[in-house]
Amino acid sequence: MAREDFNCVHRLRVRWAEVDMQKVVFNAHYLTYIDTAVAEYWRAAGIPYPEGYVERYGADMFLRKATVEYLGSAHYDEDLAVYCRVPKLGRSSMNLSFEIWREGPQPSVVPLITADLVYVNADLKTLKGAPLPEELRARVLAYERVAPEGG
Repeated sequence: MAREDFNCVHRLRVRWAEVDMQKVVFNAHYLTYIDTAVAEYWRAAGIPYPEGYVERYGADMFLRKATVEYLGSAHYDEDLAVYCRVPKLGRSSMNLSFEIWREGPQPSVVPLITADLVYVNADLKTLKGAPLPEELRARVLAYERVAPEGG
């Protein structure tokens, strides 16, 4: 996927506590970077999550599946860019895609990490899947540079 297809980019610097004994970012920290980018996506798209979303719709988004491909490694004090987009909207679920790139004086030529996450919207009373709110759909469609499948 071309980086130009992503509208949301969260930048960060690798901290000492995130590096393991192999002197690279410990694999689980990439999911933390991704989770932070999800929060930035909600904010940038104008989706009031969690404060407005949960109370307004009586629903919440639950992670159903995470697929991560490790293509390279980041090191202490490197600048990273986490790209995030919604490539697909289902009836009650949405997919988010991510790429993590090294920036700075020695930028990566391919992403270090690619990931795909599937979130399901669930009714909080029944904990069963519920249709995505139309407001969420509208905001995602207005925010994305490339229209999501199923949008």
